[in-house]
Amino acid sequence: MLAMGVNYILVEMPGDGPFKDMVAAASRQEHLLVDMNWLILVFFAFLIPAVIAVAVVTRRRAPRLTAAGLVLTVPGFALGFGAGPDDTQLALLTHQKHLDLSTMTALDTALWGTPSAGLSSLLFIVGITIGLLLLGIALTRARGIPAWYGVALAFGGFTHPFMPTHTLAGVGLIIAAVGFFGASLGLLRMSNDALAIRAGN
Repeated sequence: MLAMGVNYILVEMPGDGPFKDMVAAASRQEHLLVDMNWLILVFFAFLIPAVIAVAVVTRRRAPRLTAAGLVLTVPGFALGFGAGPDDTQLALLTHQKHLDLSTMTALDTALWGTPSAGLSSLLFIVGITIGLLLLGIALTRARGIPAWYGVALAFGGFTHPFMPTHTLAGVGLIIAAVGFFGASLGLLRMSNDALAIRAGN
C-alpha cells in the first residue's frame, strides 16, 4: 500500500478524463512512469499478503468482521488486478511506441465497456472501501497493538475514492499502509501458540 501511495503522490495522471489527456500526461512523465512500474509491482505482490496478515491478527477478537472483510477484499483486489484495464500503462505504451491515438482511444473505450471490466472495477472499489473499513475496525479490537492502527487502515481505505487530488489520494493510501504496518507488528508479537488454529477456536 505504501508503494501505491508514493506512486499516487509522484505521478499526476487525469483519473477520469479523455484518453488523449492521459497520453499527454504520460509523455510528460515518461521516465517517472517507467520507474513507478517497478514500484507498483511491490504493491501487487504484497497487498493480499498484507490483508491476510490483518486477518491473522484479528480473527480471534473479531472473527465475523474479519471474515466479512476478507470476503470483500481478497476477491475484489484479485479481480481488480487481473481484469481491469490499466489506462496509465496503455497511455504510456501509446506514447512510447507512437501508436495511433484514435485507435488506442477506441481500444481503451472498448476494454472499459466489457462487463467483466466494469464488475472487476466495482468489486475492487468495494474491497478497498468497505473491505478495508471492516478489517480496520477489526484491527482496533486486536490485542498487542494500539487501536489507532486499525483507525488508520479503515480511514485510508474508505476515503480513497473520494479524495479530490492525486496527492491526497496518495496520502490516504500511506495512512492505510500505517495500518498494515500495525498488523505486521501484531503478527510479529504473536506466539506460535497464538498463531495456531485449533478446533473450537
